[in-house]
Amino acid sequence: MAEAAENQYIALARKYRPQTFEDLLGQDALVQTLTNAIKSNRMHHAYILTGIRGVGKTTTARLIARAINCIGPDGKGGPTIHPCGECENCKAIAADRHIDVIEFDAASKTGVDDMREILDGVRYKPVSARYKVYIIDEVHMLSKSAFNALLKTLEEPPAHVKFIFATTEIRKVPVTILSRCQRFDLQRLSIETLLNLFHKVLQQENIKAEEEALQIVARAADGSARDGLSMLDQAIVLGDGAVLSATVQNMLGLADRQQTAALYEKLLEGDIAAVLQNLQTMYVNGAAPTVILQDLIDLTHLLAKVKIMPEFLNDASLSETDRLMCQKLNAAPISILSKIWQMLIKGLSELQYATVQIDALEMILMRIAFSASLPSPAELLKELKKKSTLNPDAPETTIDAPEGSLAAEERIVLDSTDDLIRLLTAKKQPLLLFAVKNDMSFKAFTDGHIHAALSEKSDKNLIANLRKFLEKETGRSWIIDIDYEPLGETLAFKEKQALDQDKKNISEYPLVKAILSEFNGAKIETIIRRQVIEAADAESDDFGVGAMNTETYENEEN
Repeated sequence: MAEAAENQYIALARKYRPQTFEDLLGQDALVQTLTNAIKSNRMHHAYILTGIRGVGKTTTARLIARAINCIGPDGKGGPTIHPCGECENCKAIAADRHIDVIEFDAASKTGVDDMREILDGVRYKPVSARYKVYIIDEVHMLSKSAFNALLKTLEEPPAHVKFIFATTEIRKVPVTILSRCQRFDLQRLSIETLLNLFHKVLQQENIKAEEEALQIVARAADGSARDGLSMLDQAIVLGDGAVLSATVQNMLGLADRQQTAALYEKLLEGDIAAVLQNLQTMYVNGAAPTVILQDLIDLTHLLAKVKIMPEFLNDASLSETDRLMCQKLNAAPISILSKIWQMLIKGLSELQYATVQIDALEMILMRIAFSASLPSPAELLKELKKKSTLNPDAPETTIDAPEGSLAAEERIVLDSTDDLIRLLTAKKQPLLLFAVKNDMSFKAFTDGHIHAALSEKSDKNLIANLRKFLEKETGRSWIIDIDYEPLGETLAFKEKQALDQDKKNISEYPLVKAILSEFNGAKIETIIRRQVIEAADAESDDFGVGAMNTETYENEEN
């Protein structure tokens, strides 16, 4: 039996669990804080460690217990950031058998009675260690009563007691508990850090591995060392002692990275037939639809990041395959990548409710491939401007009234309601502008004199406010005659009529007509005039500011 126990295989995640603070990866701030605390003899009575699974919360708790209880090989040492690993305390804590280091699983013992059982032993001094250490894992699972039972002891524990809590759900821990603890947020491990760990482990295990396979495992681990080593363990067994890319892809249900890149390239080209053919090949080879979609999302993010930050191409976390892929697909503009991202993200929810996921994925990719061939908003604007009958080249007058008293040559002349509207807009008077457009109908307008009808629902101070504004901006008196009769056609009503006519004219252009007919229910929402058209011509914005905002793109995404 003893021989069988000695020959029993130990999983990589357990075998290579950190034994010192130097082995603790990616947690430099935590290690530095604890180092300073131990050196200055300022160890807190309670710590709470939070982070995702597999980043070292329980391991850190055990390391702290060893650090404060180590007595050195000669039995005369004190608390140290470098526990010797040879004294009885270090060995017993590492083997999880020390009587004074109590590990408690709050996921299985959540009640107040369980907590009382622990707290009954707090008042007794440790048997052989310097401190009695209580490590409570998944502390957020404790009941409200159990938390309340812990409060008083946690606030004023005996000098010989230390509490260390670990949780993945820090928001579920009551504030009353958090305020009594020093908190450490353990960080996700970067892909580069995980790759270094894998290389170290495989070197010690004398196992060969393909770099591409390790890249895949590191990405799939999502920042968790334990998850990464567990997948690596499985890949070694599946690959009969070697870690191969094809094996890992098959194990995780992933598509080949080059196949994903080829699929994405066809999406950008709008080659729907090639997209469906590539997708079917990947599916037959074992790639799951959800995983394919997630890979496309990750690739979209990567391409956009490289587009904004070209120096990221030299990042160590990028594999050679990803680097070449980004260089090949770098021509895709941000506006297209942004649209693809939105449609892919929406596709995730569609797959969840689809009866046959591969069919749903085909429809999602067909929609994306088709939209890739549509003109961008900037291109659409250029085409509209060429054929526009709305005279976009007509100059617009911008009224910029000087402040204070006006000299004769600087006086503003308002000869029409258009001049009035422009002045209100330039001076940022939205409330007065709205009232003038909606609550007045003008019968005559000359410089210094206005004749208009007024709505019964208008503000009683409207005329006084308008006269005050005009006299301040023009430097002279104004006469405003008001008729109390039916309102008639307001400026807002006339603007709406003009906009409707413009929409009708624009909808007759061949390009716009083709778009509207292709997407059932699409309509022109609004029209923005010359300034935006010129901005689009300048192409200063990669996102393509649109002078015509239609529901076309919303429809194809929804």
